[in-house]
Formats: sequence, structure tokens, C-alpha cells
Amino acid sequence: MAIESIGPVELLVIKFPGNQFKGEIAPALKDLIDNGTIRIIDLIFALKDEDGNFELAELRDLGDEEIAAFGNLISGGKELLSEDDAQQVGAMMERNSSAAVLLFENTWATRFRNTLNNANAELLYNVRIPQTVIEQLIEEHAEIEAKTPA
Repeated sequence: MAIESIGPVELLVIKFPGNQFKGEIAPALKDLIDNGTIRIIDLIFALKDEDGNFELAELRDLGDEEIAAFGNLISGGKELLSEDDAQQVGAMMERNSSAAVLLFENTWATRFRNTLNNANAELLYNVRIPQTVIEQLIEEHAEIEAKTPA
């Protein structure tokens, strides 16, 4: 059996206040899927009540609104998120909150990697810079420019 070519895979945890999932993020995810940027491999939902009790919910366990919003986004057909993954998410969550846990492939990177391979190129280094670091750098740069005479 041939192994499927897959690009970099990321785990993304999105917190929602209270135990309510908002379908509002589904259109943004659908855009990323439709334009070939990502492919969602697995998606689970985590809930922590006011007493700190934690539970997992698959999409099929949620309400009709959530199923309608998120159901057509999953194309991986694999359940790769483990109970350990879920427990780590639960440990991060505050009481009376919920989270969507997405495992997704950066499909854009798969195409890019294949192009690099065809060109006999080799990726030497890759790191994701946290958004807070970028925001701080931009702020520092703006302060320097404000002090620099024109």
C-alpha cells in the first residue's frame, strides 16, 4: 500500500468562551480549504463545565447547527487525534469553556515541497514565529521610525 504524500501537519486549538461553538469560523476555514491552503484531517470539540468536568465531542455529537457549519470541512477521513491529545487540551482549558481542536495539513506546503524536491533543493530551516513576537517587532520598528528624522 502506497503512503499518501502529506505536507506539514499542525494542531490548532481554538478556545470559545462558555460552552458554545460558533459556526462563524467555518466559512473562514472553508475558504482555506477551497483555495487549497489547508486540508482538515481531524476535528474534535472539547468542553469543560463550571465544575471542571472535561468531555470530548465528535462533530456528530454536537447540535445540528454545528454539524451544518463544520461537517463539510473534514476531508481527511482519519481520526488521528488521540485521547492523550484531548487530555492535554483539557488541561489548558479554563472552566466553562470549549475548544475546537483541528489537525490540518498545510497543502500549499506539499506542492511547494514537491517543487523543491524536483529542483533537488533542500529545506534547511523552518520555524513559526509567534504572532505576539511579530507584533512586538512591528511596534518597535514603528517607534524607531517615529524617532528617525525624515
